[in-house]
Amino acid sequence: MKIVITFGTFDMFHYGHLKILERAKELGDILIVGLSSDELNIKKKNRKPVFSFNERKSILEGLKCVDYVFKEESLELKHEYVRTYKADILVMGDDWKDKFNEYAEEVVYLERTPEISTTYYIKMLSNNK
Repeated sequence: MKIVITFGTFDMFHYGHLKILERAKELGDILIVGLSSDELNIKKKNRKPVFSFNERKSILEGLKCVDYVFKEESLELKHEYVRTYKADILVMGDDWKDKFNEYAEEVVYLERTPEISTTYYIKMLSNNK
């Protein structure tokens, strides 16, 4: 049984999020998602998520491709999370290319869905006021 792990904020869940999670699941039998805590999101993106951790977690848990969701509280603990969940494959977006190669036996960097991002949608919505 192959365990795949990935990480993200998954705020304002959109088509790009769904596609990357579905592609990650295709790489193994179980997909585990480390979901950024609200505090971690503020620290790494300098903004509070639009949706709370619990709301984002509920969305992810409702997807048939996601088997388990846990709270990611630190970017520095990715290696520890990979070990704790005994992941065979670490999946990250290609914007992180080669930054986590030593964290798992196999690391796959998936291409993001072009022109789709939460940041883009937030900017678009704020400009339409």
